[in-house]
Amino acid sequence: PYTTLFRSRNLMPESRYDVIAIGNAIVDVVASCPDELIEELGMAKGGMMLIDAEQAQSLYDAMGPAREISGGSAANTLAGLSALGAQCAFVGQVADDQLGQVFAHDIRAVGIDFETPAREGEPPTARCLIFVTPDGQRTMNTFLGASQFLPASALNEEAIGGAGILYLEGYLWDPEEPRAAMRRAIESARNAGRKVAFTLSDAFVIDRYGDDFRALIADGLIDILFANEAELAAITGKADFDAGLSALKDDVPVLVVTRSEKGAVCLTGGARAEVAAEPVTQVIDTTGAGDLFAAGFLYGHVRGEDPARCLRRGAIAAAEIISHYGARPEADLPALMDEKLADSPPVRS
Repeated sequence: PYTTLFRSRNLMPESRYDVIAIGNAIVDVVASCPDELIEELGMAKGGMMLIDAEQAQSLYDAMGPAREISGGSAANTLAGLSALGAQCAFVGQVADDQLGQVFAHDIRAVGIDFETPAREGEPPTARCLIFVTPDGQRTMNTFLGASQFLPASALNEEAIGGAGILYLEGYLWDPEEPRAAMRRAIESARNAGRKVAFTLSDAFVIDRYGDDFRALIADGLIDILFANEAELAAITGKADFDAGLSALKDDVPVLVVTRSEKGAVCLTGGARAEVAAEPVTQVIDTTGAGDLFAAGFLYGHVRGEDPARCLRRGAIAAAEIISHYGARPEADLPALMDEKLADSPPVRS
């Protein structure tokens, strides 16, 4: 697919992306709901659960008025990166259906190259049914659909080898076919001397594939690792936060851990940097907070900025995303970054 892309734009194959990402191609269906509905439907508030087609229909029927917004963790991160001015490409599988067309249109509309051919037949394009309670907490129910059938043949190893960073989404590790594709992509990136960034995505993914992730880390295949507090505890087996950091600090060149309202931490080169959470007038929807934090951090990282400033960019991007519905930026992120970074940053090193 990328060969066609290069030819159509008269670019040389070695043309370089800042970040190329592989992830679930998902359309989010977002609706507000009372806390009582979460209990009534038997969902774990604030969590993410994989569902089948029948469950997807049942939960959709139980939703109130909803809006459809293209999502997917890695795709959201790229949307933030692209808004900031980075050159990005996305690899993910959609079906040849209406939601697939919605996803493809939306990701290209924000300046991200997306050339993965749509898949014919069943299952349909993935969707995530997101119930947002009055406190802004999101409870996600994901039907992976076509996204779990991403083949290794969808990769262009030359494009991956020419990107500054290969960014991988832990959620996509669950299905066998895309897992094989991501392993191949890691090999391509490493052979080309490129960096590999990985987001652990959710504790439930670690429960299932923690041994795989630990092996990737132990083998030195992950250059930048993103996690939240729960994921850090799950991957290390350490309930104490600092003990969890210590368990990984020598195995991951850049370790980034978000802590919600407590800010975020980065360990790299034996140094520790911390940033406070960015103030938000009202939390509307926490969907995509971690995704946009990664976008802000990676944007600073590819520009060679120090970890403290990268963390601050992440905090600013995360604060913007939780101030409205959906996981794609609505504000002018570059202008917002300039304004916020002009202030004295609340950073501890």
